[in-house]
This record gives sequence, structure tokens and C-alpha cells, in this order.
Amino acid sequence: MIKHITPVYVIIILLMLAKTSSCQQGSCPQDNQPVNNQLSAQEIEEGWILMFDGESTEGWRGFKHKTVNDGWQVIDGNLVALGKGGDLGGDIISVAQYEDFELSLEWAVSEAGNSGIFFYVLENDYPAVYATGPEYQLLDDLGYPDKLEDWQLTGANYAMHNAFNKVLMPVGEFNSSRIIVKDRIVQHWLNGNMVLQYELWTDDWKDRVLKSKWKDYPGYGLARSGHIGLQDHGNMIMFRNIKIRDLTDPGVPLFNGNDLKGWTIHGTEKWYVENNELVCESGPDAKYGYLSTNKSYKDFILRLEFKQEADGNSGVFFRSSLEGIKIKGWQVEVAPRGNDTGGIYESYGRGWLARIPEEKEDILQPGVWNELVILVQGDRVMTWLNNELMTDLQDDLIGEADGSVALQIHDGGGIKVRWRNIHLKEL
Repeated sequence: MIKHITPVYVIIILLMLAKTSSCQQGSCPQDNQPVNNQLSAQEIEEGWILMFDGESTEGWRGFKHKTVNDGWQVIDGNLVALGKGGDLGGDIISVAQYEDFELSLEWAVSEAGNSGIFFYVLENDYPAVYATGPEYQLLDDLGYPDKLEDWQLTGANYAMHNAFNKVLMPVGEFNSSRIIVKDRIVQHWLNGNMVLQYELWTDDWKDRVLKSKWKDYPGYGLARSGHIGLQDHGNMIMFRNIKIRDLTDPGVPLFNGNDLKGWTIHGTEKWYVENNELVCESGPDAKYGYLSTNKSYKDFILRLEFKQEADGNSGVFFRSSLEGIKIKGWQVEVAPRGNDTGGIYESYGRGWLARIPEEKEDILQPGVWNELVILVQGDRVMTWLNNELMTDLQDDLIGEADGSVALQIHDGGGIKVRWRNIHLKEL
């Protein structure tokens, strides 16, 4: 993310160097070595997906654009940033989004060049890929003309963590990098060595954010999933052999799509299955109603989708217990816009513990499917709505509790909400 301009004619030199170096090392096709930008049978079996085919930019688009800009070209089997970009333009992102993953690629940067690899990139109202996505820094460490901090060098989590025990190839030759994100643990690998490991959203993480340039970026590093990003920061860089595999473990399904096995109905409101979706609907009594799991859960990640067909005033309870339709526990709010969907409410207790910021009310999408993720671990609760962090709360009483997961239908009548893809992973 440091600014330096490299002339475009360096492309030709670098491509020649890359070819020459490749053949000198015995990796030309005639030597029966693996061909670039292809997956082996073993990689396919392991679940790898090719993100660059060596011939097109399919699977990529510009940040907040539908296509890749002309600053990126496919040249001799490499995805090349020509160096036309800058601080707020030129970067590309993957069309697909990823949660837990392993990303592998090779890159060769120009002399004094600078670039980066981003993950968990969101668009929405954010100005650039770095406003949300942590960055694996790519740089000509030795040839960069300015004095740099360690957190600006190759392999670092830019502006956050330094990389160690690095081995870099000379400028013009390809380096291999990997980013592994699994259960909030992130690893940076460079040329076969792990050079950095850190954990997302810890107290240390939040402290580092507050002491860095990211303190002025309220969405930085908070998404639970997002796009992969490649940076054009005004320098030429080449990428190849870009591949990824999904490591996300959603856990076990709590709803089988056929019936309410594993759940208990509380009250007289309607709970039924239709088109493999779980439906809650106000009944003639128009009172509170709940559908609770028969099993209790302490620490977990809960993923589900909901669609509000009418009114939509509902919620997801955790560590809860019920007597009739009186519930004790904590609710992640699901309600119409303007009513804190993703916030935390304590029923028959302290009331609202965490409301969402006003500017996040429009993250809820009425009338379509929304994704809600709830992390409950110890005394901490984090909620994400459509990949945006809505609540990060620590509370002693929550930490002491245990109980079931429950879906709510609010009293008052006229409510209908659909639910699907309900999965829970115990921690």
C-alpha cells in the first residue's frame, strides 16, 4: 500500500526474466513439469478450485464494478497488473466470497514494486478493498526506495503484524504465497515457510486496530466472509497459479428440511415446513410463540437464513429456557428495518444490551433471504448480518448461562417469517 510508479515497459523485461528463470530451473513444458494454471488430479480431489485459468479474467471483477478494468491483462499465462491503479482505484476482487479457506498463488513484483492480497473484502459503502480486508503485503523489500517499517514488508499483515523468517526470490522471479484462514486463525506462508500467524477479533486484534491507521476505518477486519482482492497500487505485478479451497465447516443441520424433528413448539402460533423451509406464522391467538431445540448449547457458531414475508418481528434466542411462552435468555433481534436486527435483547431482564448503529439498519434486506451468523463463546457474543458485524458484546451473565436455541414469533399478529439452512457448530 506504499506508492511508487514503475514504467509499463518493465512488463516485457519481467516476462522475459520469468520465462528465462523458469526454463533455467527446468520448468519448461518440454521438461514434463507441471503446467501453470492447472489443477492436478490430487488437488481436484482435495477440493481446490482454480481462480485464474491463464487465459481470461473470468471469476474476477473490479472493486464495485462488473468487469475487470484495462489495467489488468492476461499476458503469457500471467494475470498482470500494469500499474495504472492507485490508492483508490484499479484493484480487482473475486466474484465469489469465502469464509474459511486456503488460498495459494505465485507472484512476481517489479523493481521497487508494491502490491497486496486481501481477504474478507466487502463493497457496500466502503471506498476501497483495504477499508475492510486485511492485507498480505507484497513488496520489493530490498529495492523499495523509501524507509519502511517492518509491518510494510512482504508477508506482513499490513499495518498490523510483522512477518518473520522470510525467504524472498529476486525481483522478476516468482514467489509462492498462501493465506490460510480457519476458525479465526490466519496464517501467512511465503515460499514454503509460515511467516506469520494471528487471530481475528481478539482483544489484541482490537488494540492493534486502535493504534494503527485502521482506527479511522470502522469496517476494517470485521467481516466474517468476503471477496479475495488483488491490488494494483501503481506498480506492475504478475500473478499465476491462483487457486483456493473452501475450509468452512458449517457444523450440523438443526433443521432437516422435512419436519420439526429435534425441536419443540411452545405456544399456539404456527410452525410448519413448506418447500423445505421452516415457516413461523401468527395464529388466531396472536401471542408469543417459540420453537426451541431439544438440546442445549453453550459455545457455538450458528448460521441461518431468514426471509421476512410479513412484518418480520421475530428473533433467535441462545442459552435460553422456556416455561410455556415465558422465555429466559438472550435474543438476537430479527425485525423490520429500524428495529435493530442483529442487536441483543435480554427478555424478562435488562432489556436491550446492544443496539445496532443507525447507519447499519439498511444492511437488512426486506423481502429477500438474509444471512445471520451468531458466535457465542464464553461471555462474548458476535453477530453478523449479510457479512457485516452488527454486535460484539461481552457480558458476565451470558457467560454463566446455558440453554437451547429458540426461534421466536412476536405477539400482535400479522407476522410471517421463513427460515432455512440452519446449521450449528459447537466450539
